[in-house]
Amino acid sequence: MESYMKIVFIVPTTGLRRFPPYRWGGKIYGQTNSITGPLILGGILKRAGHQVEAYEELNAGVPYKKLLKDTDVFCISCMTSNAPRGYELADMIHQKSGARVIMGGMHPTWMHEEAAKHADQVIVGEGEKVILDVIEGRRTEKIVQGIALTDLDEAPFPDYSVLKTPCEAANVISTRGCPFRCTFCTTSRMFAPYRQRSIDNVIAEIRMYKNMGFKYLNFEDDNFTADKERAKEICRRMIREGLTFKESFFFGRTDLADDEELLQLLHDAHLTRVLIGIESLNQKALNSIHKGQNIENIRRAGKACEKYHIRVIASIVLGLDEDTREDMDRSVAFAKSIHAYQLQPAILTPYPGTPVYEKFKKENRMITDKWDRFDMMNVTFLPKNMTPWELQEEFYHAARTFYQFSDAKVIGQLYGKEYGRRRWGLALMTKLGVWGAHVASRIGKGSVYYDLRHFEKDANAQTEYSSDHRNGHQPQGA
Repeated sequence: MESYMKIVFIVPTTGLRRFPPYRWGGKIYGQTNSITGPLILGGILKRAGHQVEAYEELNAGVPYKKLLKDTDVFCISCMTSNAPRGYELADMIHQKSGARVIMGGMHPTWMHEEAAKHADQVIVGEGEKVILDVIEGRRTEKIVQGIALTDLDEAPFPDYSVLKTPCEAANVISTRGCPFRCTFCTTSRMFAPYRQRSIDNVIAEIRMYKNMGFKYLNFEDDNFTADKERAKEICRRMIREGLTFKESFFFGRTDLADDEELLQLLHDAHLTRVLIGIESLNQKALNSIHKGQNIENIRRAGKACEKYHIRVIASIVLGLDEDTREDMDRSVAFAKSIHAYQLQPAILTPYPGTPVYEKFKKENRMITDKWDRFDMMNVTFLPKNMTPWELQEEFYHAARTFYQFSDAKVIGQLYGKEYGRRRWGLALMTKLGVWGAHVASRIGKGSVYYDLRHFEKDANAQTEYSSDHRNGHQPQGA
């Protein structure tokens, strides 16, 4: 194996998300960012003397024609929804060059035999301790079992110098995993057990991003406020050491409302945008997914975040067995009532590796294995209380009900004109998106929307709706 190689990391995305209007819409939703895994692994390889580049298809086009000429190894990182695109790229690379292809990430971790049909090697789980040996040929097995870090401070900081696509917000992951185990969550299983980096290590990374000139920061921990005292100390250090940004995003849980000191520190450290998993206002539904929260927790969190001017992205799950259409509508109405800045209506998606996936497989309720449809915006299973298309319509209804042009003024008054304009833009995007999906559902034969609308009407739909994976074919242009 030659000593120094050119290695290119690719994070693929689906055809819809490569469509320029979708990329423009993403700028309204929030700032562009890059997943950290390839940047951490890329930094390890760069320090070993290799030439490394990383590209996010979501944020810009990738010069494949040029890269195919001189790249020795392509590393493709896949979630479930972008796995077909990853497979398509891997097959294209093998056809047009002599480069090796290594795949890793969430989907290959659970579906490594499937991924191995397209890649020279597949890394399962965390890759920091194996990536150099795989690249340099010391680990040659087809399926390489990663080694989880016991001390997260051993992981190097992401190396943004290798990133060749746009990025406005730096991502920090101060913990791995989550102490909670919701039945539909993949990351709490891939990154088990729950581990924390030292506060000094986290602050050093944040200082690096401040010195690099980033104006926005995202804490990508599954639950940044899981350990409240730790979260408070990070905020105190950010404030004291002048490490605040224009805005920092984080994932939290409703229990953050129980700590006024935490809320004040989050606000003062400019952690003013939070995604909170409300999921449902039906306690039976919450219990069924092992959410570990109750309705009163949710109501308190909504009021507390508004009081401290922390803009809430309210995440709700559509299609839980215990929820009726009325339950889902109530969740949307609640999100509006607490002046949530954004709504993330997520259709329950049975990802490989989760209890929900195993349950639905056992009950023969999966209606597709076209992985590009597993993006929380498409129905992929037989719901208990309605048809697949009715649940899909509920997704559109939730988005349309929440994103009204008239609400932009209220958001602007609460949080500032910039956020009012963004909310107006999101309302426009929603209306155009729902209109396009309905048109496709009537005339776009072969599209997910057409298949779902006609699913209950066609006795052979289940056969037609499933993908060609089983026969060794991959959908093109995923």
